[in-house]
Order: sequence, then C-alpha cells, then structure tokens
Amino acid sequence: MTGAASWSFREEDSRRIAAVLQDFLGQTNARTALLVDRTGQMVATVGAAPTFDATAFASLTAADFSANDQLAKMIGEDEFGALFHQGDKESLYLADVAGRVILAVLFDNTTTLGLVKLRVKGAVRVLREVFAEVLTRDGAGRAGMETEFVGEAEDEIDRLFGA
Repeated sequence: MTGAASWSFREEDSRRIAAVLQDFLGQTNARTALLVDRTGQMVATVGAAPTFDATAFASLTAADFSANDQLAKMIGEDEFGALFHQGDKESLYLADVAGRVILAVLFDNTTTLGLVKLRVKGAVRVLREVFAEVLTRDGAGRAGMETEFVGEAEDEIDRLFGA
C-alpha cells in the first residue's frame, strides 16, 4: 500500500475532502470523520475535535484494519471493506477508501448505524475519485522526476568514469 508520504494534496484537494466529510456529517449527524492512511498517518479530521490522542488513534486504526484484513483472509475473504465497533455511548465505523485510506466515523446515540452505513457509501465513492486524481497526478509527476534523475545519474557516472 502507498502511504501519505508518497502523495500530496493541493489546497483544492483538501477543500474537496473536507467538503465531502462535512456533507457526510450533516447527513448522518455523526460527530467526527477522520481519514487515516494505511500506514497510520492522519490525513484529515472534520467535525468535533477528538478528545483523544489523534496520532495514537491513527496508528491503532491502521493496525485494526490490517489485523482484520488478515482475519478476512483466514476465512476466505480478500478483505473486509468496513468494520464496526459498538460502545455503550460511542461507536466507531471504519470504511476502506480505495485501499489507500480509512474513513473513521465517530458517532453516538443521536444517529444510527444504518444511517451511517447508508451514507458512508456515497462519501467513499466521492473520496475514491479525489484520491484517484491525486494519485494519478502525483504518480505522473514522480515518474517524470525519476526518469530525469536516472538520466542525470547516468550522465554523472559517465563523466566520473570517462565514458
């Protein structure tokens, strides 16, 4: 999996992501939506500010998803696209976004799991589009830089060894 370190957002990407997450929160009455990359780095947070260590949360979210991917394989599934953790007062719904990031939704009893599940599909679909654009753009830019770097390195080696 490619992590956040290998792609970058433009300001308009961040605005689009925030708008999608804000719209999702408005439709569901969920408290907070967080995007975490598969390496455990926080990508975005929208809604009520977390009252916990967001860095630890991101790491644990990625680890949780990875562990559940292994459980899925053990029972013959490729992966679990979503996970749900129910508490007495607070619940957590995790959804895969294009195999790159995880959408974590924190919600309480003012909404229902059914509504979160229903609306998360649309949010994930739009987020996949955003990430596809970012990754395509960044991948094309990196490939050009890598080709240029290799050419310069070969020229330098030729100079050093008199070829």
